[in-house]
Amino acid sequence: MTHLIPDFPDYQFGSIYCIGRNYAKHAKELKNEVPSEPVVFLKPRSSLIFNGDSIQIPAQSKNVHHEVEMLVLIGKTTTNVPAEKALEYVMGIGVGLDMTARDLQSDAKLKGLPWTLAKGFDTFAPLGNLVKYHPEINLSDLNVSVSVNGEKRQSGNTSDMLFDVPSLISYLSKQFTLTAGDLIFTGTPEGVSAVEKGDLIKASLGNGLSTLQVHVS
Repeated sequence: MTHLIPDFPDYQFGSIYCIGRNYAKHAKELKNEVPSEPVVFLKPRSSLIFNGDSIQIPAQSKNVHHEVEMLVLIGKTTTNVPAEKALEYVMGIGVGLDMTARDLQSDAKLKGLPWTLAKGFDTFAPLGNLVKYHPEINLSDLNVSVSVNGEKRQSGNTSDMLFDVPSLISYLSKQFTLTAGDLIFTGTPEGVSAVEKGDLIKASLGNGLSTLQVHVS
């Protein structure tokens, strides 16, 4: 598997922070209001899987969706950092999937409950290969896409994010202390849809800068 930055073969992942509704069209397709500040939720470490692994559809859900996202790997302890300095704390970037049990999430929303169960099942955070970040990579102009069984389902660009990466890191670091190994899933463009057992999912960031391939079982 090629899930780690080559320079850091023993790297250990930490907390998984996720940003909801960070693309206006995605918020609207789910009939949600466009937020005025980042919507934050968490996934457990046990939800991570990597290239070549399989997403397991839980028995509790009959409607699991893919959500393709750019993700950011934090490289050092980060607290109360201003946006203009936030990229100094980025170690790597990659493509990932925020798998969502949409039926469970919808029920949780109606009851005013957290999304943890809908978002946090084992295998619900597939992660592609991570590449080391350098300032020449423009995090605000990267294509992100996903296909299922060869059919493109989502295609967007990080320029459409409501809150860019520096803003997200700054915001999160003012709520929590970010530490080396933490991951930030930065939100998904429109086009989310259901997957079924037997599907092959392929995702890409930056036209192949980072790629991911997983099966659904």
